[in-house]
Amino acid sequence: MDAIDVIRAKRDGGTLTPDQIDWAVDAYTRGAIAEEQMAALAMAILLNGMTRAEVARWTDAMIRSGERMDWSSLDRPTTDKHSTGGVGDKITLPLAPLVAACGAAVPQLSGRGLGHTGGTLDKLESIPGWRASLSNTEMLDVLRTAGAVVCAAGGGLAPADRKLYALRDVTGTVESIPLIASSIMSKKIAEGTGALVLDVKVGSGAFMKTVENARELAETMVAIGTDNGLRTTALLTAMDRPLGNAVGNAVEVAESVEVLAGGGPPDVVELTLTLAREMLAAAGLTDKDPADALKDGSAMDVWRRMITAQGGDPDAPLPSARENHTVTAPASGVLTSLDAYGVGVAAWRLGAGRARKEDPVSFAAGITCHAKPGDTVTEGQPLLTLHTDDETRLPRALESLDGAYEIEASGTPTLHPLIIDRIV
Repeated sequence: MDAIDVIRAKRDGGTLTPDQIDWAVDAYTRGAIAEEQMAALAMAILLNGMTRAEVARWTDAMIRSGERMDWSSLDRPTTDKHSTGGVGDKITLPLAPLVAACGAAVPQLSGRGLGHTGGTLDKLESIPGWRASLSNTEMLDVLRTAGAVVCAAGGGLAPADRKLYALRDVTGTVESIPLIASSIMSKKIAEGTGALVLDVKVGSGAFMKTVENARELAETMVAIGTDNGLRTTALLTAMDRPLGNAVGNAVEVAESVEVLAGGGPPDVVELTLTLAREMLAAAGLTDKDPADALKDGSAMDVWRRMITAQGGDPDAPLPSARENHTVTAPASGVLTSLDAYGVGVAAWRLGAGRARKEDPVSFAAGITCHAKPGDTVTEGQPLLTLHTDDETRLPRALESLDGAYEIEASGTPTLHPLIIDRIV
């Protein structure tokens, strides 16, 4: 085949054949299609979209570019969760051990943060000794030992996606829903889980700003899972304000441990339990209520085993920032908004995130939110505490908070419900 013919077909609004898709993905992975040619094809897909059959075939071709993991030797069903990312989204940390405590195995391949959205691996690496890179054999050992594992994807998993993801990032084609959906689902299907629950975030702090776009992405991903024989459901959840009170790395680990200990912010607990019930139902396990596993300590026991099995010390002190700065309420009234994006950018500028994949992160950097939208506050009351190891980062972080919160004499916040919709 010829790359130009494939590009022209999609450029002109046509439907790519299965053979064209298989060839294009394989040739690009092997280096037989030039970067500029795949960039042109990605832009054509962005502009003209793909049919359900095209997306399914594109995903399948990316899966076949690498290995597929197999957990059939485990004595319990596997189930997993994927979030599209947001601000304060530490849900994987309490969720994986909670679901494992209820009888499932959770093989969770996670990523790192980029820009204002946090990364699960960055958060966990704030625990002394914990390591993200495991071989397939080590993953299996941790699953047998603890019931849950959270680690980085190996190099053999969907290599076509890894290469295409980097290209999309620099060619303005990240926003293509077919390419987003196939990117996420190719890795999750190759991961080998038996059931999958998708947490598709909606709002200023999320990739999808509107419910309509989020629903389209969720429906596309559920269709891909269904077409590949993977039990898949999706929840649309709110990301117009930060999730929980902690935004960063170590501060989010601490908040997650609070949840596992039976406490924690109500929104984090609610979303963790909702997703746990979805994951367990998808795995055919409904005999134990995950709320009980938080109360009786069994979820915490799994957390400790999981962290220890990956070299971490669950009892070690977490990193703490050298510099702290408190933002206080400028007036008394009702906090009617706390913009997730503004808070996320502030945490990023404090050192909690990275601008490029190779950048380091500060485990101690982040933000603690002392009030949530709807709370009544008084003038001078702490709203946010900024944590950083580098005080020169504070001015730019404070700039990103200009206009990120509003206090009115009275009023009710206009917010999405935490759980917006369920897609099956």
